[in-house]
Amino acid sequence: MQAYEFINSLIPPLKLTDRAGMALNWMEEIRTDSLPVIDQGRFLGFIEDEIIFELNDREELIGNIQLESNACWVFSDKHIYDVLRVASENQSNLVAVVDRENTYLGVVTMEDAIAAFADSLSIKSQGSVLILSLQMKDYQLSEISRLVESENTKILSSFITSDPLDDSRIKLTLKLDKPELRHVKATLERFGYRVIDHYQEESGISSEEDRIGNLLRFLDI
Repeated sequence: MQAYEFINSLIPPLKLTDRAGMALNWMEEIRTDSLPVIDQGRFLGFIEDEIIFELNDREELIGNIQLESNACWVFSDKHIYDVLRVASENQSNLVAVVDRENTYLGVVTMEDAIAAFADSLSIKSQGSVLILSLQMKDYQLSEISRLVESENTKILSSFITSDPLDDSRIKLTLKLDKPELRHVKATLERFGYRVIDHYQEESGISSEEDRIGNLLRFLDI
């Protein structure tokens, strides 16, 4: 699940000596609104189509155009989580990947990163999703797993997000291997856990669109 594994080889980098018109042609061809720019193997940032349109000069050199998101990159050995974090921080659909010598290797698209993230959370596996709200100091996954397993159910994956309304609380999302949640939910509530949401998946979910949709529900987007 390292960043270099998800580099999209179809997205080429631009050089400072390339023309704006070529950048627009490439963007149209691969259906993206930005492209990475490199110089002597070093990542410099991304060029956006909006900026080129505003200049209205297809002959302008890329080197004379303002670049965006020069910090939107990760090392090649970083986890796909880091790719998503950097993309979110920079509000970018592309994240550059460099090696430990800062040599540009390529970019990861958010579509590929989200699909990989979905796989890591076992979203394609049938089951259900349970979301708990609890104090960070009370978080013990081993204890929660014990209670879930007491109902003959397994936790396939878990994910923590902070509570935007209370810094001391977290939301714990659990992917379970069984579609029936009633007994698990009752057991957790009996031991003082607060269940704030749940999703019982229907059988036959396999398309990429459904998997991405489930991921977005995981993240509360």
